[in-house]
Formats: sequence, C-alpha cells, structure tokens
Amino acid sequence: MPRRTTLAFITLPLLALSLAYYAKSSSSPLGPAPHLGTGLQFSLALSGLIGYAQAAVQAPFRFKTVEQPAQAVIDTDDPDCALEPRPRFSRKIIAVGDIHGDIGNAERILQMSGVVDENNNWSGKVDVLVQTGDIIDRGDDTIELFNWMEDLREQALAVNGIVLSILGNHEYMNAIACVVIEVDHSYVLESEKKTFEPRESRLQAVTTGWLADAWAENYTTAARLPLHGLLGPPNTDYPAPDGSAFARANAGPLSHAAFSFVHGGLAPTYPNLQPFPSAINNLGASLLHRLRERKPQPQPHPPSSYPGLPAGTTREEARLYGGDGPLWYRGWADEDEKKVCRMVDDVLEKTGTRRMVMGHTPQFDGIAARCNGKVLIIDTGISHAYGGPLSALSIEYTLEPVKSGGWKEQEIVKALYADHDDELLAVSTRDLEDLW
Repeated sequence: MPRRTTLAFITLPLLALSLAYYAKSSSSPLGPAPHLGTGLQFSLALSGLIGYAQAAVQAPFRFKTVEQPAQAVIDTDDPDCALEPRPRFSRKIIAVGDIHGDIGNAERILQMSGVVDENNNWSGKVDVLVQTGDIIDRGDDTIELFNWMEDLREQALAVNGIVLSILGNHEYMNAIACVVIEVDHSYVLESEKKTFEPRESRLQAVTTGWLADAWAENYTTAARLPLHGLLGPPNTDYPAPDGSAFARANAGPLSHAAFSFVHGGLAPTYPNLQPFPSAINNLGASLLHRLRERKPQPQPHPPSSYPGLPAGTTREEARLYGGDGPLWYRGWADEDEKKVCRMVDDVLEKTGTRRMVMGHTPQFDGIAARCNGKVLIIDTGISHAYGGPLSALSIEYTLEPVKSGGWKEQEIVKALYADHDDELLAVSTRDLEDLW
C-alpha cells in the first residue's frame, strides 16, 4: 500500500473522532475546561496519536494539531534533496500573576505580551496563557475580569490555543465567605460590591452561583504544563499512570520538560505532590464541592463570625488550605537563596518539571528568578492597589531536528515589562539523541 494511503488509513478515522469529541466538549456556556474536561484531553490525546503515526511512517506531511507547521531541513549533500520528515515543534507561553480587580492593567499586560489584540481579543500569537490566581479582591473589576477570561478561553480554543486558570487563596477565601483578615481592612471594596446587582448577590455568586460554577469547571489549584505535545496535554500527570498513552514519553529524555504553576508554592514538606497535579487538584475539587454544598451558606465574615472550612473537611483538604499548601506557601520567595536552591530539585523531580512558577508574594522590583530560573515568582503587584510594575512571564520552547541526527531543545524565559526593557531570566539548550 502506498505510504500516503497508509497514512490516510491510519489518521483520518482518528482525526474524525477527535474533532467530533472536541466539538462536543465545546458546548458548555462557560466554555470547555482544557485542563479538567475529558473532551479536549481526549481529542488532544488522539491528535498526539495522529502525530505519532505520521512520524512513524515518516510521511512528508505537515500537521498543526499541537505542533507548529514543520520546517523542512534540507540536506544539500543528498542528491535527491530529501526533506527532513521530522517536525519542528515550538510553543510560546505567557504567564501572568495576581490581577486583583484591575482590568485596565490586565488588558495592558496582555496586549503588550501579545496575548490579545488592540480589541482585547485572543490574538493567536501565543499558544498558552496561564493566570496564577487572585483575580478577585482589592479592585472593582471582578465581573469584567472573570467574564473576559471565559471569552478568551473560548477564543483560544477556536484556534488551538489554551487558557489555563489557577485558583488563588483569594478565590478560596471568597468561596469560604471570608472577605477580611486584617482588622479594619476589607479585601472586598464597597465600590466592587456595587457592581453586582443586587449587591447582595455577590456572596451568592462566589459561593454557589456563576463564579463558583466557573471556578469548579474551568479552574484548578495546580497545573503541569508539558512543553512538548509528546508528553500529553496540560495537566497530564507525573508520574504517568500505567497504560497511559504518554507514559513512555514521560519516562524518556523529555520526561521533565514541563513547568508547574500554582498560586502560592509547592512546599517541600507538602505531602500530596504526586501524582502531579491531580493529587492537588482532586483535593481542591472536593473542598470546593463541600463549600458549595453547605446548607445554609454562611454569612460573610465580618460582620459574622469566621465560618471556617465546612463540616466533614478531611485532613488532606485542610492541609491544602494550610500554611504549606499550594495556596498560601511563601517559602520559595522568603527563604534564604542557599536553602531554596538546596530544596528545589527534589520538588521538581517529584512533579516532573524543570521550573516552578508562582504568584502570591509581591516582587515590586520585578519578576524574581531564583536558582538559575528554577523558581519563578511572577506576582509584581500589577493591580493599582499595589502600584507595582506591569509584567508577564514569557516562555519560548523549541525542539528541532538536527540534520546530522538527534534533536536540539531550547527554553528561553523572559520577564516582559510594559514600562521598561524586558529581562532575560534563563536560557537552556540541550542536545538529545532521541525523544524516547
């Protein structure tokens, strides 16, 4: 059977099934959840199998499911000038920290980083946007910001882009009905309450209403973002379970070619780091479910007493919300550099990642890169409530075939700023003999 016929026989049925499943997963009024729902994960998995089939038969075929269009490598010594059949892969990721109710600064940051165009629609210039939580509180633009995130999620999916959304401690605090911690200092402004109609509907929105729905469907507490499609879609677990289509790649030379994203940090003492990120995300989902199911729902604190976590909360769920949990931990930002660098490799090894990204602890001098960029702290106080520098983290990843054999892998990590020059934070280049 000719090679092209073989390729079509293998890939077209899978492609049709993938597209049908993808269309079904996109029917939610809030948009699909690329990191939660099985629809997109399944379709991407099938797309990955299609790419694998193409590579296996070495067909001169360009595909654009997860990868960018293949760039041919021409061997001029070959009398036939045969095209290199192996695809060049690239992925551009933008991550943004705590927004805290400021849509004006958020729009400016996503425009300057290329995520959105001048009309604040998805531009198609990046592959993945990650927002690391604390969209809510300290500002007035809660409704506009969360609606915008859902719009961007749908727009991105339409062109094979992805929006990954992380919950911060402030989202959880609102779900608990805790709107204040410090005496005489409310995180929920009176001017923000007036944007809800009626204003009393705010509490219902964050506990059982439309915002609680969005957090349950489209947000997680942690994310693992593979840099290459061979490792699976976003939030593919590490270690990969037995029988996973991505187990082989996640145990090979590319095994840790991924970044972790949480709001606070992944503490070395935190016990539920594996499998990452599902161990954390399952606990987050169950805790949010308990919070939504409370009857009656508590009144906001203050003036009412602090409601605490709901009855029946497990020890592991309480630990998730504790001081060394991924929502509140500040050790990577606050500890001594030597101590941080001594601890980081063990956490990266357990989570199947090369670098960890977090917000939560403001860095008013700009995005902080510690331990040669293994720890990246991206909360720079971008809300007008803080007045910090407007910033975004840029990650550019490429994996390209070398004409003489093997592959060249590169990561370029930069801090992007709206008001001053960008800063190169880390560059890493690796030569790989094989991907398996």
